[in-house]
Amino acid sequence: MPRATNAPASRKRRKRTLAKAKGFRGFRSKNFRYAKDAVRKAMQYNYRDRKVRKRAFRNLWIQRINAATRAEGMSYSRFMEGLKFAGIDLDRKMLADLAVNDEAAVKSLIEQAKAALEKKASQLQAA
Repeated sequence: MPRATNAPASRKRRKRTLAKAKGFRGFRSKNFRYAKDAVRKAMQYNYRDRKVRKRAFRNLWIQRINAATRAEGMSYSRFMEGLKFAGIDLDRKMLADLAVNDEAAVKSLIEQAKAALEKKASQLQAA
């Protein structure tokens, strides 16, 4: 009895891998043996870097907020603490967008944060 290799499914699998390797250089895009390793490695980088991108954007937002608050004479950490005491729930993405596009809104938020911090300090001194 002849050996059955299931050629259509194997060919389809190889074509799918080579399609994912399109754009790679040299053998990595044309030879299945090398393409499958390259695609596997690329998918590992893809998974890792989806998380790295989130981390990098959070760092960028914090830098923008820090620059805006330092211009008003306040540190980033004190500003965030003041917002928490004031009950203002804006995420860092929104705060960074305000820092870049709407300077007046940031100034008003900083004033509210300062007032909340002063109020909290006076409450602690009274207690």
